[in-house]
Amino acid sequence: MIVDCAIYHEGRRTEGPRDFSDALARARAEGDSFLWVGLHEPTAEEFDLVSTEFGLHELAVEDALKAHQRPKLEVYDDSLFMVLKPVVYEPDSDTVSSGELMLFVGDCFVVTVRHGEGAPLKAVRQRLEAEPELLAHGPTTVLYAVSDAVVDHYTDVAAELQTDLEELEAQIFSPPTGGRDTKDTASRIYTFKRQLLEFRRATGPLAQPVQRLASAGVPFVNAESQPFFRDVDDHLMRTNEAVEGLDRLLSDILSAHLAQVSVRQNDDMRKISAWAAMAAVPTMLAGVYGMNFDHMPELHWAWSYPALIVLMVLLEFGLYRLFKRRGWL
Repeated sequence: MIVDCAIYHEGRRTEGPRDFSDALARARAEGDSFLWVGLHEPTAEEFDLVSTEFGLHELAVEDALKAHQRPKLEVYDDSLFMVLKPVVYEPDSDTVSSGELMLFVGDCFVVTVRHGEGAPLKAVRQRLEAEPELLAHGPTTVLYAVSDAVVDHYTDVAAELQTDLEELEAQIFSPPTGGRDTKDTASRIYTFKRQLLEFRRATGPLAQPVQRLASAGVPFVNAESQPFFRDVDDHLMRTNEAVEGLDRLLSDILSAHLAQVSVRQNDDMRKISAWAAMAAVPTMLAGVYGMNFDHMPELHWAWSYPALIVLMVLLEFGLYRLFKRRGWL
């Protein structure tokens, strides 16, 4: 559906005609004006009207309707098409979800198409309307402001993920307790890795489009905006470095967790072996004297039974001290 539509003349909002064709003609006729149309998950019929009036390329229109696109930047004859993937961090479930945001930028118009709930367009529009001197630079300002807001939110999400990873790391490397569930810990690690992968799908592919915007020669982009896009590129680069660091640290934590599981299994096997060895001694002695032969040494001694019991106790105590000293028990 159409969320908002307005003409901005010299950076100030003015209500234009309801018809897109008339509004676009007015923006071109006035000079220092541009039309900004905001759409949220439009239907094919709704977007067909917009694409026809603004002359949008059919391939870009198809991408905007179907969504599920990688971040990218494409230049057509009459417009610039950019795809962003805003992310949302849900602290209650510690999950990362992504939406999609498409921008069509032309000579005097901007069309934004939003899929999902992760696009900060309302806040961006309000901030720009409060600073008309910035909005006076035209559609490039909207492209920069939206890109900057999305990338800045990436930084916030990366900080939240860093906090979650530190908590997970503290849990894994804390002293073992009897109630710790190894399967639950491994599941949390793999779930966190999937969330991190979802985040990387949004931030990684965006690096090249932002670098192109920061360089010269991109149509429909004001050359004076290059320093601003370089700032966005710098923030995005730091976010990608942080994500790479989180991914490497998470892989190390997973390896450490698997090593801990292996060590605990070895400890359990040593304990089982030690107890089995201790059980074998009385079993062997009792088995020898339980064969009921008439001609055996010490068979008819009066003290043979108590001596045998004392021998078993001494051997068991000796084995226990030995295994305890070696850490098997």
